[in-house]
Amino acid sequence: MTTPDTTQDTLGAFVPGPHRAHAPTGQGPLDGLRLAVKDLIDVQGEITGGGNPHWAAAQTPALRHSPAVAACLAAGATLVGKTITDELAFSLEGENAHHGTPLNPRAPDRLPGGSSSGSASAVAGCAADIALGTDTGGSVRIPASFCGLFGMRPTHGRISLDGVMPFAPSFDTVGWFARDAVTLRRMGQVLLQGSTETDTSSAPPLVMLDEAWSWADADVAEALEPIVQAWALDQRNDVFDAPTADWLRAYQVLQDAEIRGLLGPWIHATQPVFGPSIAPRFASVFSLDDTEIARWQAWRTHHAHRIHTLMAREPQVWVMPTSPTAPLRRDASGAQRGNFYQRTLALCALAGVAGLPQITLPLATLADGSPIGLSLIGAHGTDLPLLDLAVRLTSR
Repeated sequence: MTTPDTTQDTLGAFVPGPHRAHAPTGQGPLDGLRLAVKDLIDVQGEITGGGNPHWAAAQTPALRHSPAVAACLAAGATLVGKTITDELAFSLEGENAHHGTPLNPRAPDRLPGGSSSGSASAVAGCAADIALGTDTGGSVRIPASFCGLFGMRPTHGRISLDGVMPFAPSFDTVGWFARDAVTLRRMGQVLLQGSTETDTSSAPPLVMLDEAWSWADADVAEALEPIVQAWALDQRNDVFDAPTADWLRAYQVLQDAEIRGLLGPWIHATQPVFGPSIAPRFASVFSLDDTEIARWQAWRTHHAHRIHTLMAREPQVWVMPTSPTAPLRRDASGAQRGNFYQRTLALCALAGVAGLPQITLPLATLADGSPIGLSLIGAHGTDLPLLDLAVRLTSR
């Protein structure tokens, strides 16, 4: 069934063309909720276009729903359409040279953040109640922060990536968006196959990560400070244990190496046309040195082990800004975008390197009214307790 929708068209959040609705296949925690799905995730009978016409032209309609989509439909959700993604997920801004830039409903002069830009726009603009995205280097966390949404990146490997276009598989996750913590938790119950009961028992202590706060712009830190003061956080920690530049380079090299291995042959064979900001990123993956890749693989192994050991010895929930900067303006300069990328990828790499769950909470606004998110990071596998904590903290 096709369902044109003027709200969807106004937002520019959905893949151009008719929007196909898929009815629920069961009943459950998502009864009555409208679901949007990022165009990297298979929906039965539809092309998974990946935000690039050349990629889409080489695909055939999906034979089945991805497990994440199937779980949502079985739990009562109605799928209302597929949403725009930055080309093959290689961006954090939220722009697409072929399909357009979805609106940021909370800050129309700002970018929505990517690469799950359309999913965030659809939920923030009330064209959907919940949405699936993917998060490799921040692609759910950053759009959630920019658009004033709750967003979840789960523990790596906790949700099946079958039927999801791979990008950098050792970092890739299926994440989701909602406008409130209770609904975010209901999605977690479905996707993580968890209990319907919210855990009200004591949680590990909340600990501020000093390095993360020092990397943030002053206006971001100041906007978030009253929240952490209200939570009476008196514990602080330093867990990065390496310069910002190392976290950035480790993530970039390891991500790019996986991209080269997965998409390099297709790029060489088809010579696809990418947008002007995306083309140089794909070109750069072919210049990687194998010695450097091996170096940063060892670096990641060391720091992931160190972080897991720390979390096991002293269970904590880490608190930090989701993004170190305000949402980017739609006309942001190249220098502003570069500055945003360098600090944001480094900050997001903490959860990515160690495969930890991270929730974005939309709890603050800047002086100009644009949203900014606060993040909770939990130990490996603590996704549902972290979602329970988000509900408790935001219902005070």
